[in-house]
Amino acid sequence: MSLVCELITWKTVQRLARSLAFKLVDASFTPDIIVAIGRGGCVPARIVADYLQVFRVTSIKIEHYTMGAQRQRQARIRYPLTVDVSGMNVLIVDDVNDSGDTLILAKEHIDSHEPREIRTAVLHHKIVSHFQPDFAARGIVKWRWLIYPWAVIEDLTGFIMQMENQPLSPVNIAQRLERDYHITVSREMLHDVLALMSWHQNHSLDQ
Repeated sequence: MSLVCELITWKTVQRLARSLAFKLVDASFTPDIIVAIGRGGCVPARIVADYLQVFRVTSIKIEHYTMGAQRQRQARIRYPLTVDVSGMNVLIVDDVNDSGDTLILAKEHIDSHEPREIRTAVLHHKIVSHFQPDFAARGIVKWRWLIYPWAVIEDLTGFIMQMENQPLSPVNIAQRLERDYHITVSREMLHDVLALMSWHQNHSLDQ
């Protein structure tokens, strides 16, 4: 498998979330509540809420991608909205707008709860998407899989599990990640991934 990826750092997340918050300020949109799309939108939503001093933050969960960037056929709501947003200005926040399916479904779902207005915001917007968010901190012209710091263990685990000729040494795995996914992984990060893979495997055998 070959997939062009980009590792997103915490510093980059902070910078993009700040940019997103000030885009909202410039647009004079004041959300009464922020709805994060879980799991990826939870951290960006909290940072934006801090900048805007929005104290009502909740989440919904929409499943679209599984481990290692393997995509399901259709987005679906796993955990729906559980709070009353009727008459409110709602800001939906996610980490990335890829195909657009997630944001479309989220907006339709929240719209059924009769808010005053809904706006959407993402850290990254891929221009190949068929949905245009209201706010995006950064546009992605050349498609690539973005690995956020809150999903790095999950994504790297998926990539490693798909590698042929197992078992592989850490050096071999690092080389394969560079060759097949165009990412350079630190020794510490790779150690953590492999240690946790071993722990999960042993844990499942004990069940």
